Amino acid sequence: MMRRAQPWLGTLVDIAADGEQQAASQAISQAFAGVALVHRLMSFHDAASDVSRLNRAAPGQLLQLHPHTWQVLQLAAQMAELSQGLFNIACAPRLVEWRCLPRPGDAQLPPYQPALAVYRCEREPLVRKLAHGWVDVGGIAKGYAVDLAVAALRRAGAGSGCVNAGGDLRGFGDHDWPVAVRDPLAPGRAAAQVLVRDEALATSAAYFSTRRHGGRQISALVDGRNGEPLLAAISVSVRAPRCAVADALTKVVLASGDAQHPALAASQASAFII
Repeated sequence: MMRRAQPWLGTLVDIAADGEQQAASQAISQAFAGVALVHRLMSFHDAASDVSRLNRAAPGQLLQLHPHTWQVLQLAAQMAELSQGLFNIACAPRLVEWRCLPRPGDAQLPPYQPALAVYRCEREPLVRKLAHGWVDVGGIAKGYAVDLAVAALRRAGAGSGCVNAGGDLRGFGDHDWPVAVRDPLAPGRAAAQVLVRDEALATSAAYFSTRRHGGRQISALVDGRNGEPLLAAISVSVRAPRCAVADALTKVVLASGDAQHPALAASQASAFII
């Protein structure tokens, strides 16, 4: 088994693949190329990214985006509908206001409006900007990058492997991948050990991003219904067939506190809370 790690998506991405050394090395390089593409296309920080282009667009404008960006935006819309607004990538203005995300240049900060439809996916890869607002796909794109990397490994001939992007991971093939889940009250310590086989596991918690801002406690996790920060001292882990789905659903369970939320069953997923 060959294993390599590189910094992408604001975290360390670790990729492992089986096979002969040269073939495994090539497979891992192709997987990292997929992660790098997601990083470039969907960065909130990069003015040239698809996400930045969408955020700058005027209401009514039709944009042609990369198919991967379209897929992420479409899945985000589906997750918002399944969760009745708990998952909402249009919370970006709140995150900029709290300085969890950088303000894009000298752009005027749009007000956060719960349930505001900022965009609509039309025929792939077209997206219509519907209203003045900003989106941030940080709560789903990392999982999508993991899925893209797994697909690259498989295309390159790897029989088993694992892609781990800072706690969002997916294993495939006939192999058990052990995962330690942090204790939310003592993040330096593991609270649970689980095995992942031919599935994805994503974990979200506020323990690393919680801080005071403007006289109140905030975090980088937002309840999409009202724009309030998620501050509960819990950790949520979701198992699902795809990592992008697991990634999004962790925020749904965090916001609802419901490890049996209907969005899980609708997505062939399950969750546990620590």
